[in-house]
Amino acid sequence: MGQYRCHVFVCTSGDTCPQQGDVEKYVKTLRTGASTAGKDAEVRVNKAGCFSQCGHGPMIVVYPDNVWYAGVKESDLREILNSHILGGKPVQRLIYDPGVPGANKVRAAP
Repeated sequence: MGQYRCHVFVCTSGDTCPQQGDVEKYVKTLRTGASTAGKDAEVRVNKAGCFSQCGHGPMIVVYPDNVWYAGVKESDLREILNSHILGGKPVQRLIYDPGVPGANKVRAAP
């Protein structure tokens, strides 16, 4: 395991994520939540460049779980924080369906 138990990346660039939500506020909200829970040393929240999944944002990725969230609304952040980032249980209803094509996403050939 790396330095952090959980590393969270919020897409803050690209063609669509910044237009689909206040992603800078998402970063601040998740950082503050982790800090308030006393998990600064365990949880790292970072701004990230484009995930090349334009049109499916705002997007958040949580490692080492390799869980990708799509269409995240500000109202979803507390649930992602409490259930997944702090509690270890991913929020199933927000998990990105990699079978959905986007501007930079294509379906794999059968």
